[in-house]
Amino acid sequence: MNHNLKKVLAVVFVVIIAVGWYLTLFGVGKLEPIQDRMKLGLDIKGGVYVVMEANTDLEGDELREAMEQTQAVIEERVNQMGLAEPVVTIEGEKRIRVELPGAEDAQEAINQIGTTAQLQFALADGTIVLDGSNVKKAEAAMDNESAGYAVDLEFDSEGGDLFYQATSTAYSGTVTSAIEGVSNDAVMIILDGQIISAPSVNEPISGGRCTITGGFTQEEATNLAALIEGGALPLELQEVNSSVQSAKIGYNALEMSVYAGIIGLALVMLIMLIAYRGMGIAADLALMFYVLIVINIMGFAGSVLTLPGIAGFILSVGMAVDANVVIFSRIREEIVAGKTIRVAAQQGYKRAMSTVIDSQVTTLIAAVILYEIGTSAVKGFAWTFMIGIVVSIFTAVIVTQLYIGLLAGSRKFSKKQYFGIKKDGKASFNIDRELHFMKHRKVFYIISIAIMVIGLVFGVARGLNYGIDFTGGTMIQMDMGKQVEISDVKDAIKEHDLNPEIIYSGANNEQIVIRSIVALDNNERAQVIDTINESFGTTDENVVAEELFGPSVGKELRNNAILAIIIASICMLIYIRFRFSQWKFGGAALLGVVHDVLIVISFYAIFNITVNNPFIAGILTVVGYSINDTIVIFDRIRENIKYMKKGNTEEMVDTSITQTLGRSLMTSVTTLIVMVPLLIMAGDAIREFVLPLMVGIIAGAYSSICVCSPLYYEFTKHNHLSKYEKEVMKKKKNKKKYPGIVKEKKEKSTK
Repeated sequence: MNHNLKKVLAVVFVVIIAVGWYLTLFGVGKLEPIQDRMKLGLDIKGGVYVVMEANTDLEGDELREAMEQTQAVIEERVNQMGLAEPVVTIEGEKRIRVELPGAEDAQEAINQIGTTAQLQFALADGTIVLDGSNVKKAEAAMDNESAGYAVDLEFDSEGGDLFYQATSTAYSGTVTSAIEGVSNDAVMIILDGQIISAPSVNEPISGGRCTITGGFTQEEATNLAALIEGGALPLELQEVNSSVQSAKIGYNALEMSVYAGIIGLALVMLIMLIAYRGMGIAADLALMFYVLIVINIMGFAGSVLTLPGIAGFILSVGMAVDANVVIFSRIREEIVAGKTIRVAAQQGYKRAMSTVIDSQVTTLIAAVILYEIGTSAVKGFAWTFMIGIVVSIFTAVIVTQLYIGLLAGSRKFSKKQYFGIKKDGKASFNIDRELHFMKHRKVFYIISIAIMVIGLVFGVARGLNYGIDFTGGTMIQMDMGKQVEISDVKDAIKEHDLNPEIIYSGANNEQIVIRSIVALDNNERAQVIDTINESFGTTDENVVAEELFGPSVGKELRNNAILAIIIASICMLIYIRFRFSQWKFGGAALLGVVHDVLIVISFYAIFNITVNNPFIAGILTVVGYSINDTIVIFDRIRENIKYMKKGNTEEMVDTSITQTLGRSLMTSVTTLIVMVPLLIMAGDAIREFVLPLMVGIIAGAYSSICVCSPLYYEFTKHNHLSKYEKEVMKKKKNKKKYPGIVKEKKEKSTK
């Protein structure tokens, strides 16, 4: 590309970045600022979600059709509530997830969604006369006879006939009420076994239409119409998972996460400048462009921003930095080898690209599987992570290459100091001495085995600390307004037999979190909350969050975690085999993945950390990150096999690790640095995601260097030798058998 054209494009990119950030932050005309375009998840905005499971023996197409019909009816019901952007989705085969962001009265929302959601019409003696499937339409309308509202009903043809028979019977006076408060001439409307209306019949009603009057307010008429119209569900549903989130804790966590992200990003950009000088400026511009693209993709695509999603985005920043670090490391190696700046930039970039693509694609495989198999919170994490990986490849290929080429072609800036090369000709932040990892590989094996054995001992003796996400159970979080004694709370709710774990949370320990493996439905949770309110003078407004996790959900999480790891490992093994043409690389990488998973599990077992939903995201991200680091080293080993003429396999592997060690440490450090502010500043929800990721990053960096590479060496050593090694071994054998001949040949060769 022409140098002048590069200058023009470089200026254009700077303008795009500057204007793009201005439009993103402040908007213009019909383009709203990003904070208005970005949809906020329940954990930030507050609201309620319920996961319901169908009790049915249907299978295959019949089940799918019934679930889709049920989904449509529930959508109609929640749309009547007037909430912003309710979401109703089918999860798996038999579950429906309902999300209601911004629901102010969570209890009322759950009650209106219902659990079994079966609508029936009955006479006063309890005789069922028709059900919700016969209802065509229900809507609120003005009451022409009084200054209020009424509900207009319309039935299908079958329902019209049945309703006429029912009203005729009720009007005849032959029915005796079996329910207190219900008149003999009433037709009861029953939802989930509860009477939601019992209007008296003034006359037999034909024609398939009727009006329910009673001096309703507009809100009462609207709610009743919504319940009637949305009550015709083909399947009986049971609540298996529900959560109530207040907006207060979410907004605080969001604010702290944004601040932490800005601090982490600034630290990474500073490190890149110090380590790579002029190339660091190129990396920082690419990073600014990267962040700009990712947040706008999420905004325009209608992605829902969740707290786990923020963690995924910030982790992807570390992966974006990694692509630049790999490129810069190769360019500096070419410069140190004696090539001109321009040639070094071209050759270094060319050699780095295969490594960048291989490492990012293997990580992307793990992210895709995480998205496909994970639950809602994990999907939010995986989605932002996937977007970040794809965009990072784009910025590394386009933006970074443009500015590096511009620097290399400039008379003023095509000097070694602008490429992170010191006056003595050595690269800054680089390992210059030859390190012998293979020599100490048995020590590394012992360290890893020792950690896993200790983890196994703790895991067997004490067991993993499974949270309610896995065991099933209930969580209630309340803002008490002051610090209360944990023992007092336990005494207050003793009558409910929860055997709870109660901990402090929030500023000044003014919040309490009650966890129990007893699964309480919506009404049972309300009773516990009422007990606390009576004992401590709190109200329902003090409820920060509440959640139900059914045992079947926890079992599914465990199964999905195992399945995801197996599928991800197989897919990555196939990809590595395809790219590297040897099973030895894939086998060593796969064992490294198993090692990292076991190390993280051991960490949880030793320190008794709660194993919850974020644990799955952590494990699968560890799988992807570990492979990323390993691929970089293996790519260098593959290259050195071709180009190294001297030395044995042990020396070649040591050399390959040493050559990539600076990059491995830099990537790990930058990824950890961007996450440290999150760990310190963000809320508990973010920390649950960040902690396993940080442990996994450390384990992944260690295993790539000290486990996977030595394992590859072990496989190679016991498989076959290189041509050079075979010649060396042949000479050694000849020397033992025929020392005189070898000596004579040596003397002749010296003459």
